[in-house]
Amino acid sequence: MRRDLVVAALLSGATVLLVATGCGAAKRPLTYDDMTAKVGGLEFTRITVDTARSAKELHEVLARNNPGVELRLPPVDFETHETFLVAGGPRSSTGYALRVVRVYEHGDHVQVVVRERTPLLGDPVRARVTYPFRLIALPSHKPVHLKWLGRP
Repeated sequence: MRRDLVVAALLSGATVLLVATGCGAAKRPLTYDDMTAKVGGLEFTRITVDTARSAKELHEVLARNNPGVELRLPPVDFETHETFLVAGGPRSSTGYALRVVRVYEHGDHVQVVVRERTPLLGDPVRARVTYPFRLIALPSHKPVHLKWLGRP
């Protein structure tokens, strides 16, 4: 009898812990705006993952990774949105691209899932250095976690 009470108490405590940490929370799809085209052809020379909660922060991230480039900031309402940047670094041809697979809220954070498209052997690509990236605006101010499919 006493052992049953101890087990029940442990199980209820574990359930409370799971719910409190968001592990029991449902995944809710989150709409986003893709701002990549609005900032132009920037070149991120290394893998970059960053969140900006103000125009100043976004400008700093873009300027740090693109020194000397005249930057065009996209129109973002930072009162209600934040931006999330993911860049894959330099690639050897025009056949590479980053795609946002899905974005969802999960408990106390936002999860952004991306996949890198890599060219197949017969794809018509040009050999030149490219810098695939995605800049999205999210209607949230929660921490953002990245899940990059196909990468370790």
